[in-house]
Amino acid sequence: MTTVTPPDRDRTATRLLRSSAEHSYDPEIEIDWEAPFVEGKYFVPAHRSSLYGTALWDRLTEEQRIELTKHEVASIAGLGVWFETILMQLLIRGYFKQDPTAPHAQYGLTEIADECRHSIMFGKMIARLGTPVYRPHGIDQLLGNWIAHTATGPRMFAAILIAEEILDTLQREAMADETVQPLVRMVSRIHVVEEARHVRFAREELARQIKVAGKSRLAFDKLVIGRAAYLTGTRLVDPRVYRAVGIDPEEGRRAARANPYHRETMRWAGERIVAYLSDLDLIGGGPAKTLWKASGLLSR
Repeated sequence: MTTVTPPDRDRTATRLLRSSAEHSYDPEIEIDWEAPFVEGKYFVPAHRSSLYGTALWDRLTEEQRIELTKHEVASIAGLGVWFETILMQLLIRGYFKQDPTAPHAQYGLTEIADECRHSIMFGKMIARLGTPVYRPHGIDQLLGNWIAHTATGPRMFAAILIAEEILDTLQREAMADETVQPLVRMVSRIHVVEEARHVRFAREELARQIKVAGKSRLAFDKLVIGRAAYLTGTRLVDPRVYRAVGIDPEEGRRAARANPYHRETMRWAGERIVAYLSDLDLIGGGPAKTLWKASGLLSR
């Protein structure tokens, strides 16, 4: 039995399909993967480094600061691949139940194709950087597996939006910053252009899903969403990156968490999605709100 797609979903999907046809990129062709890195350029804007402005930052040489940002952008990309892989599983499960002739279903497949290219692009960038692959592990990996196999409705779209919109905010700044390596700027530009469609799709779908979800369902979903926010906020920069410049991961983690510059970066990066989820009453209170506060994404 196939699901019936509301007309407004198909109208949005039709517009997004048209945009996908007109504004999609092949990273294999668009990016010069063999180009050497530019001496003296950072891999994220220096003021967005997690240790910027701290005593640890002050004791690093310029070369070490650049090296740290190389590992930080690899960490961000690794988390991006992790979330994109979860999203692709969710979308294909949804497509399995839908009418394949419907534009809404067809856009779902188109987004999967986009995410496949993005994950390859991020993977190639990590390989070019020559860093370890930083990805969630332990309880976070178990949580990701659970979401990938079970998530539907509000918690599915909200959890993915948190990661997508935070990454989008960071990349919009990076792609316009001439102090950042050209490779990172080009990867960011491609992702920003194509991800704008995904955010539009997910936001509208989330708003629709909330209308049909019951109170008990939403109470549980808020807790899952809060845990996704906590994961994103605390693991965007994996503490293991600090080993690359001779800093103990726990010492680096504590310094970053206490760093007012990094805390402001996280609030800034999360501002747009926090406002949107607040408007939909998906931040919640109790344990969910506690997780949000611990994530560092809330402005208060």
